[in-house]
Amino acid sequence: MTAAATGNDEHTPLISHRLLTRLTIGVAVLASLTVAISVAGRMLGERIAQAGHTESAELVDVVIGQDQIRLPANTIRFEEQRQTGRTERVDLYFTWPEMQGYSNAQRSRFNDAGRPEGLVFLNLSQSTMSKDMSGRLEPIYSHLFGDEPGPGPAGLTLRRLKENSGYGDEVFFTGTLPDGTGYAVRCMIPADEAQSTSADCQRDIHIGRDLSVLYRFSSRLLPQWQAMEARIRDYLGRSLIRNGRPSSTGFGR
Repeated sequence: MTAAATGNDEHTPLISHRLLTRLTIGVAVLASLTVAISVAGRMLGERIAQAGHTESAELVDVVIGQDQIRLPANTIRFEEQRQTGRTERVDLYFTWPEMQGYSNAQRSRFNDAGRPEGLVFLNLSQSTMSKDMSGRLEPIYSHLFGDEPGPGPAGLTLRRLKENSGYGDEVFFTGTLPDGTGYAVRCMIPADEAQSTSADCQRDIHIGRDLSVLYRFSSRLLPQWQAMEARIRDYLGRSLIRNGRPSSTGFGR
């Protein structure tokens, strides 16, 4: 090998400028992809964690039958129902006793099936019967009760049903509301309180012009039956729209 060739080899860089540029661009692209994947993963993780919930308090005007009701989006359970307009039904959920919609701060209460007493669930639809559960108490349910009433929580009376009533193992609890009207709720009481669910008990009421409200709750909340009735009526009553403005009361009939 000649001296000239040897001199040229000594001055030739081990990594060319072109290769160095390509490596730099490659590292930059990989870094950008890593950041993009991290951001996308975080967004996807948050979406999965929300599981269809929303924190948005944007007001949604829903028309059911003859009634218009204005609700924050985060109180409506299902995404497809969070739109203004006419519908046959809307499903709601609230923290109990605060009567608040979903928030990330309260995420565990909405996702933890082991704490059913932390939520109440409502279904709003057009009335199909002239009387709500209280109104059906005397003309219908009273004829299905067995002979021996028993004590229930917080002043309620436990009424077991006749074997041929068609209600299976369900029981009724009856009482009197502060305004003197009757109260009735159907429940399936679990043998073990640890097995309680958010659908142990259900009751339906009428508000507005023609709105039926079916609400469900854990049997653990039975001692709070009067407070629950009052708060649900008050919340929905204030949400009803009359002449383009919120109504002051839900007792429309």
